[in-house]
Amino acid sequence: MKQYLILSLKIMVDNIANCYQTLGIIHSKYHPINDKFKDYIYNPKTRTYDRVYPTVRQRALSIMRRLFVGMGLGAGSFILLLWIFGSPSEKELRIENSRLLAQYNVLSRRLDEALGVMKGIQQRDDNLYRVVLQADPVADAVRQAGYGGTNRYEELLDMANSELVINTTQKMDMLNRQLYIQSQSFDEVVELCKNHDEMLECIPAIQPVSNKNLKQTASGYGLRIDPIYKTTKFHEGMDFSANIGTPVYATGNGRVKKAGWQSGYGKLIIIDHGFGYETWYAHLNDYDVRVGQKVIRGEVIGEVGNTGKSTGPHLHYEVHVKGKVVNPVNYYFMDLSAEDYDKMIEIAANHGKVFD
Repeated sequence: MKQYLILSLKIMVDNIANCYQTLGIIHSKYHPINDKFKDYIYNPKTRTYDRVYPTVRQRALSIMRRLFVGMGLGAGSFILLLWIFGSPSEKELRIENSRLLAQYNVLSRRLDEALGVMKGIQQRDDNLYRVVLQADPVADAVRQAGYGGTNRYEELLDMANSELVINTTQKMDMLNRQLYIQSQSFDEVVELCKNHDEMLECIPAIQPVSNKNLKQTASGYGLRIDPIYKTTKFHEGMDFSANIGTPVYATGNGRVKKAGWQSGYGKLIIIDHGFGYETWYAHLNDYDVRVGQKVIRGEVIGEVGNTGKSTGPHLHYEVHVKGKVVNPVNYYFMDLSAEDYDKMIEIAANHGKVFD
């Protein structure tokens, strides 16, 4: 679009009023260069041109227009400079953000190291302390359980470097949770240690009949041929052959839970030793204890018999740990030497002398 420079303009009107109206229209549409153009009105009486001076309103509007233009240019320049170089406060904020980012990275690495140390403590807890104290390990589902709620970290999504912040926060929450679980576990281990001497006295650790030469060992734990039904059946204990009336001993301290008849077992004594241990003494001839009575390891509790589902005088002995039947041969450590233990394992594997 071309632009033209008008040096002078002459407009003919009927009267003075129209003249001023015309000047107003021209000044509203065009903006003469300051101090370069002036307005004149021809006076027919004097036949001269009289200078037209702007009114106060026109001057005020001109000043305001210049002021607003100047302010706009100044503000635009200031904004442009801020956008290019930034303000001192923004510069400080960028430095602070960089420092915080570095600190978050350091914190994240240290949390990884702390979680690694915690994992080692958990492994020692499960595989050493709890094994020695005969306690169940803490379930992985309990140790690794997280915090509930899918929107727990939603408020962090709008932050700068939100992924790093959320990841670090999750690690912190996980470490706090695992520390809490481990603290509870150690409290339990401490209590077990306090009761360790009592637990050692309660663990079934001797044979239930006098069997120094191991000749009374008849059949062990595992699959056997049933002597009555002639079918393969899992034998859940050990059989000790002995004459009727042979003393039967409590294999650990405890309290008599049952002393009575039970189908298949005949006359049966069950001793609750606490700490998850129970021992069963079956096919007895008689009882020397009553329900609720406290017994100690080595105390006579009954006599070998031939009651219940039995093909000859013997004692059927079972060890239960936390409700599960286990191999009794692993619990004679106070009664057998290493050599005798190996020999009993060999004898107990004999399939030919099952009495029940």
